[in-house]
Amino acid sequence: MTNMKRELSPEQQEELIGILKVRFAKNMNLHPSLEWAKVQTKLEGNAGNLWSLNEMEKTGGEPDVVGYDEKTSEYIFCDCSAESPKGRRSVCYDREALESRKEHKPQTSAVDMAADMGIELLTEEKYRELQELGKFDTKTSSWLSTPAHIRKLGGAIFGDRRYDTVFVYHNGAESYYGVRGFRGLLRV
Repeated sequence: MTNMKRELSPEQQEELIGILKVRFAKNMNLHPSLEWAKVQTKLEGNAGNLWSLNEMEKTGGEPDVVGYDEKTSEYIFCDCSAESPKGRRSVCYDREALESRKEHKPQTSAVDMAADMGIELLTEEKYRELQELGKFDTKTSSWLSTPAHIRKLGGAIFGDRRYDTVFVYHNGAESYYGVRGFRGLLRV
């Protein structure tokens, strides 16, 4: 995907901004003190971010604004689909894990796919913050950015919500399941 054009046509930009605007208005509980006009101004000033948001949208992430970073003056978009995005499931954790599989390799990894999309995997902290805004991953799970010391030992972490509680677990980084994907974050 590195040679791919990372820009949307004016029509695609307009369509995506329309989708994001409707979602923003529908989910004011995610961002009660923020104004859409300011978000839109930031979006219109960055074609690369629009492209990444479109990738999030295309893969089923339903990106929405979940906060504003005062220090960097950036809006924080996150995948807010109820379940882990459909277009990002059945992936192992990273390239090393993918290459370690002898057979039945998934097409890609969560880390590679996120990098190709221009987004970050959620950390455990960001995942827990998202879960405070709603109930996510009640039937699925999402890979999370894994601390280096865990990854060095062959593991990776993922999260979900069961029994009205957010759990963070571990698994071999090379594992993949039809109900495990990943959620991303984009700063605009």
